[in-house]
Amino acid sequence: MSKKWLTFISLAVGLTMLAGLVAGCGGATSSQTADAKDIKIGGNFEMTGGIANFGNQTTNGIKLAFKEANAAGGVLGKQLTFVVADNKSEPAEAANAITKLITQDKVVAVLGPVSSSNVLATLQIAQDNKIPVLTATATNPKVTVDNGKVRPYVFRACFIDPFQGKVMSDFASKSVNAKTAAIYIDNSSDYSKGLAEVFETAFTQSGGKIVAKEGFLQKDTDFKATLTKIKSTNPDVIFIPAYYEEVGKIVKQARELGITVPLLGTDGWDDSKLVDIAGAAPLNNGFFSNHYSSQDKDPNIVKFVEAFKKEYGQEPSALAALGYDSGLVIIDAIKRAGSADPAKIRDALEQTKNLQVSTGILTLDANHNPVKSAVVIEMKDGKQSFKEKINP
Repeated sequence: MSKKWLTFISLAVGLTMLAGLVAGCGGATSSQTADAKDIKIGGNFEMTGGIANFGNQTTNGIKLAFKEANAAGGVLGKQLTFVVADNKSEPAEAANAITKLITQDKVVAVLGPVSSSNVLATLQIAQDNKIPVLTATATNPKVTVDNGKVRPYVFRACFIDPFQGKVMSDFASKSVNAKTAAIYIDNSSDYSKGLAEVFETAFTQSGGKIVAKEGFLQKDTDFKATLTKIKSTNPDVIFIPAYYEEVGKIVKQARELGITVPLLGTDGWDDSKLVDIAGAAPLNNGFFSNHYSSQDKDPNIVKFVEAFKKEYGQEPSALAALGYDSGLVIIDAIKRAGSADPAKIRDALEQTKNLQVSTGILTLDANHNPVKSAVVIEMKDGKQSFKEKINP
């Protein structure tokens, strides 16, 4: 045999082996999912780090949904197994977590992460491996739509920032009668920047004026210098679209500086630690948008709240409710797909319509986003109080 033929055969063998290796690095295959005794769903969540409380609340909701489904006989005759990877509340770690879930754990779909920044860090990996991602909580529009193009493998179970930002802008101008507003932005968060942009646009369009815009970064602890600048502009309200860890410190320090105006926020405020950090009294005259209220008397919410309390001994936050809802959405998709094949699950997710979940009736639109109501929560002496409900 000539050297040329030997070289050709060696190259062909090498390419075949390489192709096999690459294929072995992907997610679960159709044959693997058909033969498996259980259905593995990945969870890419913030179990440690700056928003660990959010990650734990969301996963508790998912676990409850899966436990109920398994107790009722499972899905397609199989038990659901929830494999959670800790992204440590960091985008780079979120990318590592989804890679592990897909390549090592061979999951057929991934739930999470919580924050928009962490979700965005995972999407190219999900796309490359053709594994659907369903986030319960990430509200940034870029999560599902990139430069006008719908991302085919990502879906969500929560309303998006344009709606949430508009809700709080309308609340500021109509319910609080604010004519001026200051915005305090977490510049390290896509979530915060997106909400700030929407609020500013909506507030100015309604005739309001933004008199100050200041920024901070996650893990900052001293906010008094910028709060002093904000105070000097004498705004009617201050909008703080950020997460509870920094918000608690900002609220405490704002009240210490004598800032008494209403402080407005978004769903990132929704955590019991907010009160621990800020104190009950400083949070009075504080309002934030949220996905649901446990005080809502809707029968589906009442049923969920009772089940969650029985399982965990505490009242569920909105993050827990959204986690539960995302569990119901993925269960429904697998059932309608009639298969645990990732491609078929993706197709079924895209066709989700009129699904009863804990927070209402859920239908995914053409952009893979649900159209849902929002509520405004008022803080009163350290307790959340249902203020009003806003429909889209």
